[in-house]
Amino acid sequence: MFQPPGFEQRSVITPLGRVVYYTAIGSPWQDEMNVSQDKDTLVFLHGFGGGSSAYEWSKVYPAFAAEYRILAPDLLGWGFSSHPAHNYTIEDYLTTIREFLQQTCDGAVTVIASSLTAALTIRLAIAHPELFKSLILTTPAGLADFGQDSRSLFTQLITIPVLDRVIYSTGIATEAGIRNFLEQRQFANPNRVYEEIVQAYLESARQPNAEYAALSFVRGDLSFDLSLYIQQLTIPTAIIWGQKSQFTGLEVGRRLAQMNPQAIRFFQALEDVGLTPQLELPGVTIGFIRKYLPLLSQSPTTVTY
Repeated sequence: MFQPPGFEQRSVITPLGRVVYYTAIGSPWQDEMNVSQDKDTLVFLHGFGGGSSAYEWSKVYPAFAAEYRILAPDLLGWGFSSHPAHNYTIEDYLTTIREFLQQTCDGAVTVIASSLTAALTIRLAIAHPELFKSLILTTPAGLADFGQDSRSLFTQLITIPVLDRVIYSTGIATEAGIRNFLEQRQFANPNRVYEEIVQAYLESARQPNAEYAALSFVRGDLSFDLSLYIQQLTIPTAIIWGQKSQFTGLEVGRRLAQMNPQAIRFFQALEDVGLTPQLELPGVTIGFIRKYLPLLSQSPTTVTY
């Protein structure tokens, strides 16, 4: 799987299994000039879907490696982390992300997270605010927000034992399946999907037992109504939302942000972008992260939507 130059794969053990993560340890990011400096930590958390992994942020986090300590994990059930053979729950990820932060970070940190994982991060920040300095989130959605029902015929089919695994192996974890999903559902512009992205997702999707986490996600086992929680958030937050996200529309994002303007200080809509601006327009995403990092550390002034 793609690994940026100067980054190394490491791991921690959580109650549910081993979590692999990527961090900068070598040239050109660590040298005699900066190795002894205390750096703030940025943690990048990927979203869910067939073949998801820390690769999702790999075009973004190297841009911050000279100034920050970078941690980019493969979440449980994805990438090269452990793949327990069971049906995954919301509590599994709340526990694992909390354990990862507690084991790898000293004090509060900034977390940059995507889609459903970003929504779970909001819940974790409510329960454990001491772990978080600020949040920068791309399309944070619980996928059942404001009572919406995202279930479909496909979702119903993968609740059938045996058939669900057949569908995964023949329709999801294939090169054609991955490419079709990226081009038709995840990206606004299919021309931005190139071969390296497809192969990185395919490698993750074909890991042993990878179907368990993916099917739990597609069945809706990890979905929830974020609007029931978001008003409790106290951590300074910026949200970046792709206007052409097919999973949750822009108006849902605005409604969620407007429920808590005290914590959610910035809401930035991006035109002609889908679910993952960090892959579709990484340079633009880097620019907004750089903009929001210092602003979120300041006293609140005017909320920008």
